[in-house]
Amino acid sequence: MSGPQAAAASYEIAPAIWALPHGLLLCGPTRTLVVADAHLGYEDVIGGALPLWSTTQAVATLAIAIAHHGAREIVFLGDAIHGSSMSQGAASHVAGALDTLRERCEVIAIAGNHEGRTRGEKILGATVESLERNGWLLTHGDIFKPSYRCIVGHLHPSLSLGGGTTIPAFLGNDRLIVVPALTPYSSGLDVLSTSCAAAIRSLGALPEGLTVIAADTQRVYPFGRLDQLKATLRRERKHTAPRSRFRVPRLQSDR
Repeated sequence: MSGPQAAAASYEIAPAIWALPHGLLLCGPTRTLVVADAHLGYEDVIGGALPLWSTTQAVATLAIAIAHHGAREIVFLGDAIHGSSMSQGAASHVAGALDTLRERCEVIAIAGNHEGRTRGEKILGATVESLERNGWLLTHGDIFKPSYRCIVGHLHPSLSLGGGTTIPAFLGNDRLIVVPALTPYSSGLDVLSTSCAAAIRSLGALPEGLTVIAADTQRVYPFGRLDQLKATLRRERKHTAPRSRFRVPRLQSDR
């Protein structure tokens, strides 16, 4: 896809790989539901005196997605938990939430950087470093080994809507797919930023050729290729920028 398309309930980001609302990904042939960067237990790990509402919300979202898409397994694409050091009560809550999912389908957790040296085993059970589905290597993305086709998380990609508002966004083509974070606590890494471009290049891909698909809780929004989206936004800014008869002197950089 080169240009934007209408909002939809799903979008085929690569053959038989579907971007879904909530930033979930479905690998069609194996009915694998992929979720990145859930950061369960976040409220407890940061030391806040807050209920673990995001964990409850995440599990409810995933349970509905399992039923709706007939998922046979869920793969947490790293950072399933925000940290391995959480209170006993929080650990029991998160473990119980995962057991709720296990009653519906198989649950596999890929370890990410937030699982730490223990790989979150006491809370998550056994974890893996990567796995393969449908000819794609699934891995967190913090420690990356080039592969023919990879699905990663870690970057928390999002699209800035202005006014400090962002929306989770996939980046992908038939070689690389970056899945947005499920956690509601991350504003994400803006896909239009130079930082995101550098991160994508570190994964061995050219960011300009990736497709951007934003996702809210109901639909996905295919924006087309990243390079074309950037060009469109530049044209819009050029046409809407206020004109002045006066030349504003440039400040000298301190660097």
